[in-house]
Amino acid sequence: MSEASGSVAGRSRPKRALALGLGIVVFLILLALGTWQLQRLHWKEGLLQTIDQRTHSAPVPLAELEKRFAAAGDVDYTPVIVTGIFLHRGERHFLATWEGQSGFDVFTPLQLDDGRFVLINRGFVPYDFKDPAKRPQGQVTGKMTVTGLARNPLPAKPSMMLPDNDPQKNIFYWKDRDAMASSAGLPTGAALVPIFIDANATPNPGGLPVGGVTVIDLPNSHLQYAITWYGLAAALAGVLISWLRRSAKDQ
Repeated sequence: MSEASGSVAGRSRPKRALALGLGIVVFLILLALGTWQLQRLHWKEGLLQTIDQRTHSAPVPLAELEKRFAAAGDVDYTPVIVTGIFLHRGERHFLATWEGQSGFDVFTPLQLDDGRFVLINRGFVPYDFKDPAKRPQGQVTGKMTVTGLARNPLPAKPSMMLPDNDPQKNIFYWKDRDAMASSAGLPTGAALVPIFIDANATPNPGGLPVGGVTVIDLPNSHLQYAITWYGLAAALAGVLISWLRRSAKDQ
């Protein structure tokens, strides 16, 4: 090898080492992403199993549900049964869609025998039926028993992309339990049960609201993501090995 060739080879070694180092870093990152997706897969499968077990269990009284919530902070999708009187003047409207229609989920305070209130998602009404005067038959009176699924309150707005709620117009873009309750005209000092309840599909008089609108459809694509990341890691490993072999021959 000539002196000039040796000089060029010497200058290229640091570049090859840097390229190899970067390749190894990217390879490790891809492996980490694949492993993280597998961990997410196990978590999601456990969550789906828990939801399935809960939704197929017998309804529990509210007092039992509150004990579970106080202990674990999670009662999502647990069947529950409550009895009380609806405060229809306080219904709050959450922007929603149902079976291709735009409209609102109607959240109505239910006053329990102990004087507390719980917000019940009674179900969906089309956009043109936001005004309860257009659906008087559904404004049931007297003591009612509601069976449905408990829902955890949201700690904060789930996405910055969502608009802010507009209590003045009674339009909510995310389920802020405290804002709904504070704008519902509840009696001064009224206590609020710390969960929502989604009513089941038991028909309401007049057909509105349409109950049973809880959507349980959690995407579970983590296995595909893991395969993608591991596949990219394998492809990169192949490229690096091939490159190293060529570099060794060139020396």
